[in-house]
Formats: sequence, structure tokens, C-alpha cells
Amino acid sequence: MTSNPFFERSPLPYQLPPFAEIGEQHYVPAFERGMAEQLAEVAAITAVDGEPTFADTVVALERSGALLARVSNVFFNIASADSSPGTDAIEAEMSPKLAAHLDAIHLDAALFARIESLHRRRAELDLDAEELRLIEQYHLRFVRAGAGLDAAGQARLRELNTEIAAATTEFGQNNVAARNAATVVLDNADELAGLSPAAVTAAAENARSAGRDDAWALSLQNVSNQPVLAELADRDVRRRVMAASLERGFTKDIDNGHLAVRIAALRAERAALLGYSDHAAYAVADQTAQTPEAVEEMLGRLVPPAVANAEREAIELAAAMQDELHSWDWQFWSERVRAERFSVDADALRPYFELERVLRDGVFYAAELVYGITLRERDDLIGYHPEVRVFEVFDADGSALGLFLGDFFARPSKHGGAWMNELVLQSTLLEQLPVVVNNLNIGKPPAGEPALLTWDNVRTLFHEFGHALHGLFSAVRYPFFSGTEVPRDFVEFPSQVNEMWMSHPEVLANYARHIDTGEQMPAELVERMTAAERFGEGFRTVEYLGAALLDWAWHRVPGAESLAGADAETFEEEALRKAGLAIEAIPPRYRTGYFAHIFAGGYAAGYYSYIWSEVLDADTVDWFDDGAASIREKGTAFRRELLSRGGSVDPLVAFASFRGRAPEIEPLLTRRGLIN
Repeated sequence: MTSNPFFERSPLPYQLPPFAEIGEQHYVPAFERGMAEQLAEVAAITAVDGEPTFADTVVALERSGALLARVSNVFFNIASADSSPGTDAIEAEMSPKLAAHLDAIHLDAALFARIESLHRRRAELDLDAEELRLIEQYHLRFVRAGAGLDAAGQARLRELNTEIAAATTEFGQNNVAARNAATVVLDNADELAGLSPAAVTAAAENARSAGRDDAWALSLQNVSNQPVLAELADRDVRRRVMAASLERGFTKDIDNGHLAVRIAALRAERAALLGYSDHAAYAVADQTAQTPEAVEEMLGRLVPPAVANAEREAIELAAAMQDELHSWDWQFWSERVRAERFSVDADALRPYFELERVLRDGVFYAAELVYGITLRERDDLIGYHPEVRVFEVFDADGSALGLFLGDFFARPSKHGGAWMNELVLQSTLLEQLPVVVNNLNIGKPPAGEPALLTWDNVRTLFHEFGHALHGLFSAVRYPFFSGTEVPRDFVEFPSQVNEMWMSHPEVLANYARHIDTGEQMPAELVERMTAAERFGEGFRTVEYLGAALLDWAWHRVPGAESLAGADAETFEEEALRKAGLAIEAIPPRYRTGYFAHIFAGGYAAGYYSYIWSEVLDADTVDWFDDGAASIREKGTAFRRELLSRGGSVDPLVAFASFRGRAPEIEPLLTRRGLIN
């Protein structure tokens, strides 16, 4: 193929990929040429005679792989956001090849010799701080990728990486299929009692799209506790929804359990090959946590008070329902108790949270308030799906920052959850400004009706835009450090901080306006909503910790032989019991069968990072609220010292630069209700 939109740098503004020209037929040729080009570029580096220099080795590596980066960034976003049988097949074919390609680079002895030489002489090379860190990080990456292994070890490592890539791809594709297959179809309108009229209409549209004009279909989200459980009045329907949710990935037709065992065993073997006791030890060694013991100390400190809080909540809910409390009852009765105690009705809040207003007058308004940036929609620029919207982002002085793409609605072709991807990485070396995308899974309303959000949907919008800001504010030289290229247990920190603005009085007053009357949400309702939000913190913490410690258990196995003949559900049950979290009424946020974060994403032995980052987040929110300077002054400092730096500085050093000290855990414990 001689004509392919990926073969040349995009001529569109900010190098936005030319989605109108891209077809599925372009991906494989672009991947294949991209890998070949990068291997040729590496060969040119190793062919240079004489002692290696920073420019002819490290900078040359940073410039390599441009075509591969272009196609990878586009393809893997689409594979998650708008998959098809064609993209599924391409992903299954290319993922093992891409793993082998990375191995070909990381296990290139001549290339590693040059990097090791530079690393050994780094103090003599007259490098600035970013260049010095780049050499150190490259050396660490190559060592952790097996560059120091002997030939036999490297051969086995290549096999393991290829097998893991294939298995995780299969898990992710199974997960989408299992979620769609678990859709709960209802034949009687009475079974939808409790749902809003808009939700009932959406369920009917959902069923109609599946060929059922006489039914209602409730699609699942990729979590255990489905949001709809808070609304359905029919207890048996709630039980059916919860059962469908929890059984995903454990059925005869779609069994992700055996894949989870296989992936965990392969990772354990790889960790041992690389000299680590288990995959968790390998995973955290280059994170801010650094040791498994540090993670376990933090999680262990949280479990007992969280369980105690949840047990108190369970007693109160059981008393309200006057019956035994089960997992399918918790959300429904929690909403009832919350409404009675705080006079807050979740459905009554929705008219105050219309998507367009929340986005423009909330998320974007907060970004202007804190950082001075503005966003303007570009209808002339096309996204990868008709529902994708493109916004140009401008700094306070009017200069261009980059592009933001928003893909907000759920669809069968989209993976569950919410995430941010970078389609173009910021780099002054490559003369690139950032292009970032947020993906959410908000239920799409019927044509002509507004999208009314839950409070959790609002939180997700602010959270994901926090990731987007991390990418947009990047101001680094080298793509290695761009945007969110930071340790996994630090990457959630900026996004969690951005959640604070959703309830900031000035921001909330600007966007929380009734869809029909335009009136602001009453101040007393804001106060009640804030108080109600704290109710159920025990449940939310236990639900999260269940998933975090389940992830940890899968990746603390000391070797592949430890999982020989293991059954995933039995392993899960024992892991939760050992952690003190085997609570029937509170299943973990993700069960093994659909825990895509760890078995199909980048969070293996890293799901702890959400609450690890929340330590920094809670401390930072206190800093923003201390009144020592204006919001804009605080935002400028936060952007300068942290958001703009990417991975070019040690994350905890960056934190201390604006906070003036190391992070403290007490603000998190107070926020979560874990200390008085």
C-alpha cells in the first residue's frame, strides 16, 4: 500500500488524525511499516561509530517510531471507543506483534550497551536536569524489560510477553461481549417501576435497537453495582440485574476466569525471570510506592475502619427495609435513607445537571477560573465517530494549547468505564502540541431530549477532564515525559484534584441550573446534597478496597506454579476473605471476570493507585482551600510545578514543589470518614 493516511504527518490543525480518510484497511499496513521503520532507525543508531552521545542515542530514540506512534494512538483509542469485528481481529493480530516489536528494541544488546555507557558516564556529560532524568529512565526501562538477561532468559521473556499480550487482548474483547450479553431484558413495563420516564424511554430504545419492539433492555456498565439498582423498585428485578452483573465473564460461553488465571501465572513467571518475588513487586518498583510493603501498609490501615463504617451503614439500611440486606438492596435502600435523612432525591437532582451546561458552564468554566484557559468548538474538524466533538484550547494569553475531543455517550461498540487517551503527545523536540480525548459512557437520551446526568456522571466529567488538563498543559521537550507519562500510582492525582471544582460554590452555581426554569440549585439543596454525599462512605471505600486487594492478591502469587489448577472464583473468594472484605452485601467494584483494569489494561498490581493518589489529592484540596492566595494564583502554581512537568521530574518532588512538604494522609482519612 503506497497511499495511507498514516504514512505522513497529518496536515490538519495540531496534527489531528484525518479520521475521514482512515479505514480499517489502513491499520495493518501502517503498523507493519511503522515497526519496520523504527527497527531501521534503531539499527542506524547502533551503527554509529565511536562513544555514544546523548544526541546520537537518546535523542535519536525519542525521534524514532513516528509512524508507529501515529497509528497506535489512533487505533487503540478506536479499539476501545468504537470497536468492530474488524478492529477486534486487527487488535488480536497486532498486539502480540507489537509486544515482540518492543522486545526487539529493549533486548537489542548493541542498543543497550550504548544506553548503559551513557548511564555510567551521565555525571560527566554536561546534561540539564531533564536530559539526565531521561537517561536514567531509559536505562531503568531497558533493565526492567530484560536487557540484562542472558540469551535463554531473553528468549523466554519474548515468549511470555507475546502470550500476555494475546491473552489480555482476548480478555478485553470478551469483556465487551460479556457486558452486551448480560443486558437484562424486561417484558413487562411494571418491572421498570422507579425509573424516570426518560430512563424507561431509553430502555425501550435499547431493546428496539436489538430487535425487540415489545420489551425494555437495561444495559450494564463495567462495575459490579449497577447505577440502576438505586432506582428499580422491584426487588426481584434488582436481584436479576445484580446477578447478571456479577456473573459476567464466568459463563460457559464467555469464561474470563481461566484467562485471568493464565495472565496472572504468566506475569508471575515473568516477574521471577526478571528477579522479583512476584508481579506486584515488579510493578511497584518504578512507582512512587516503590515497595509492596508500602502499599500493603496503606491498604491495611484503611480496611478495618472502612469495614466498621460499612457495617454501621448496613445495620441502618436493614432497619429501614425491615428485612435481610443483600447486595441488590444496598443502593436502593441507601437512596431511600439518604432521601429521608437529607431530603435529597437523586432523580430530582438530574434536571440541574444537563450535559451541555455541565460541560460548558461547569467543567470548562472551572478550567478558565483556575487556569485561565478557554475552549472553542471546532465543527470543521472531524472526530472518529459522529458523536465525537472537537474543541480548540487556548491559553490565558490567547495562544494555542491543543485540541480536546469529547466522546461522552455509551454505545455497544465502546468499552465500559471512562478514560483519557492522547492522540498526539506534546513535545517541543517533535514540534507537537497535544491532542487528547475523553471517553465516557453516559446513557444517550432519545433523539431531541437533553442528557440529564447523575451526580456521579458529573464527577466523572470533571475527573476525566483533569486527565485531559494533564495532557494539555504538558510543556516538556521529550515525548518520553509527555503529559500523563508518569508513574501509574501518580497518574490519577491530577484528575482527582479536578473533581474538587464540581462542588466549588462559584462553579456549582454557574452550571447547576434547572433544565426547564434556568433557576440555580437552591443553596439549601446544595448543603443537603453535600451532606448526603458523605453518607455511604463506608460502602464506597469497602467496594473500592475489595477490588484493590483482589488485584493485589492476583499479583502477589510467588510463581506460576502457585496458580496451577486454580479456579478463578475460588481464588477470588479466598482473597477477599483473607483481606477481611468477604462481605456478601458489598461485592468488590470489579470481580475477576470483568476486571478489565488489571487483565486488559495498565493497572495490574496498580489498582491501589486510585486511593494512593487520593492521599495527594486530599492534601492538595486542603491547599487550594486554605485561602493563602487566589484560585488563579494557586492554579498557576499547580500547573507550573506539576501539570506541565509530566514525567520530567520525580512526581513526589513535583508535589513538594508546590505544597512545600511531603504529602500527609490525614486529609484523606478525614474525607473518607476513617478518623473522627
